[in-house]
Amino acid sequence: MTAANPRPERLPPALFHRRSKALWFGAALLVLVIASFCSLDLQWHAFLSLDAARSMARFVGEFFPPDLSAAFVRRAALASLETLAMSIVGTLLAAAAGLVLALPASRAHDGDPARARAPTRFVLNALRAVPELVWATLLLISAGLGPLAGTLALALHTTGVLGRLFAEAIENAPPGPAAALRTHGLGPLRVFLYATLPQVLPQVISYALYRWENNIRAATVLGVVGAGGLGQMLSYHMGLFQMDKTATVLAAMIAMVALVDALSYLTRRALAR
Repeated sequence: MTAANPRPERLPPALFHRRSKALWFGAALLVLVIASFCSLDLQWHAFLSLDAARSMARFVGEFFPPDLSAAFVRRAALASLETLAMSIVGTLLAAAAGLVLALPASRAHDGDPARARAPTRFVLNALRAVPELVWATLLLISAGLGPLAGTLALALHTTGVLGRLFAEAIENAPPGPAAALRTHGLGPLRVFLYATLPQVLPQVISYALYRWENNIRAATVLGVVGAGGLGQMLSYHMGLFQMDKTATVLAAMIAMVALVDALSYLTRRALAR
């Protein structure tokens, strides 16, 4: 009988082998984190001092009791509805514009020249590179104070985000149904409507709902620059050091965000079934 061949020893991968890429990436990330901590003037001793704790406790104590008068609660509820409406309209406008821009920003199939892909993606990158707060500040000049500037700011930034996500979803869609329709002589628009869109529609809705959750939070921040909603109330009452009213506004923000998160989660769960 012949002896079984011994199992060859597995040598460690070479220093720059592709299996070592994850290790090198983790090491580089660790070095970056350490360098970030070393470069910042983080005064942890002041933050963790007893005086800082007393100041924070005194500041938090000023929030209680919150202002729960009927008149102010009504104002906070109306501002919440305004913030909610800003996020809904801004997200809907962005979803429509993003889907339109996603078509030229994607390559439908391997033979598609996609000549408008690069310039359209540049537009999408430019839209999402500018934060909502900066868009709102710029739009306040033309649209004036109020929710219009905030809604347009949300729509512009979110168009860049959703347009890129929609384009990636279109390019990653299974090519079989679309190729079958093209072989029967259907045009690009009908191929998209009857083959590609039904496949990517769950992703499109999921991305739009996720961005709606983010836009709720962004809409509250936009009010700080005068774009209406709860953020404007928060900025006003904090500026006057009316902490009881500020606490009511913060409670309204938390309740609204929690409600929207729950609704979005239930909707995505229903679509996944």
